[in-house]
Amino acid sequence: MYTELLANIAILVLAGFVGFAVISKVPNTLHTPLMSGTNAIHGIVVLGALVVLGHLPSDAPWSIKIILFVALVFGTLNVVGGFVVTDRMLGMFKSRKDATAGNRAAAKKGTEA
Repeated sequence: MYTELLANIAILVLAGFVGFAVISKVPNTLHTPLMSGTNAIHGIVVLGALVVLGHLPSDAPWSIKIILFVALVFGTLNVVGGFVVTDRMLGMFKSRKDATAGNRAAAKKGTEA
């Protein structure tokens, strides 16, 4: 049992080092597409957590249910926050002319109603 725990902790630490090494070498121009792809993967993780939560037996301990629910909430916050940041980053690439035209169109639509 302890050897399996030790192996899992070693894998987690090595995955952290590999992830840091890979992400630190990504050029700035690729951060937005990479973040969008990561958000899609996290969405799949949240969906998997919902499936696991739905298939838990009714006699499962409350501690497991609480931990799974907290993980589900954090995963959902990660997905939503990632899409908000991606939207803001994409907004930085819009020209000022496009942004003011969009604001005028929104203002005109609001006065017509």
